[in-house]
Amino acid sequence: MKKFAVIISGCGNMDGAEIHETLMTLLAIEKKECEYELFAPDKEQHHVINHLTKKEMPEKRNMLVEAARIARGNIKDISAFSIKNFDAVVFPGGYGVAKNFFTYAFDGINAKVLPEIEKIIKDTHAAGKPIGALCISPVLIAKVLGDVTVTIGHDKNTTDDIISMGANHINSAPTDVVSDRKNKIFTTPCYMLNARLVEIAEGVENLIETMLQDM
Repeated sequence: MKKFAVIISGCGNMDGAEIHETLMTLLAIEKKECEYELFAPDKEQHHVINHLTKKEMPEKRNMLVEAARIARGNIKDISAFSIKNFDAVVFPGGYGVAKNFFTYAFDGINAKVLPEIEKIIKDTHAAGKPIGALCISPVLIAKVLGDVTVTIGHDKNTTDDIISMGANHINSAPTDVVSDRKNKIFTTPCYMLNARLVEIAEGVENLIETMLQDM
């Protein structure tokens, strides 16, 4: 039975992990009769957004504590992660990736990556194990690894940034998976496009199925 590590950045698409994408990832893994384990950094998230008003709130929250809401408490600090215990790693999207995992939301192509997240990506790549990335997460993979091929859909500004980071981009539809089999990088656009929930589900299932072909 294959085992996936799923790395999330909090809870809520505006300041943490995209909940739909995360849950669809877990469901797709289970439907393939595989196992998963959830991880998040035990660190303060960049800021807190009121998802009703879309305004910043004057408070602080911890990524691991917030992510535990999605995981129903069954989650670990990324400091406990070791690639030797997993067959693949998946990064769901959400603005928390672009704010908490690296500073792309603020610094663009000059973004700085959280060292613990960079280590997970580099260790997984060095071990020759598949990495899946959803939504905005492919930009994170491009920033860390450089010469890889990914998709975020077809937003020109983001595509240009990916190319500036030294990576390649292929335009895609919501249910598509772009496979860089040489580097074992698998990406799907999810909510980077105006996708419906059923399309998100199909895209994520396609991603997990494609990743399993390379394990």
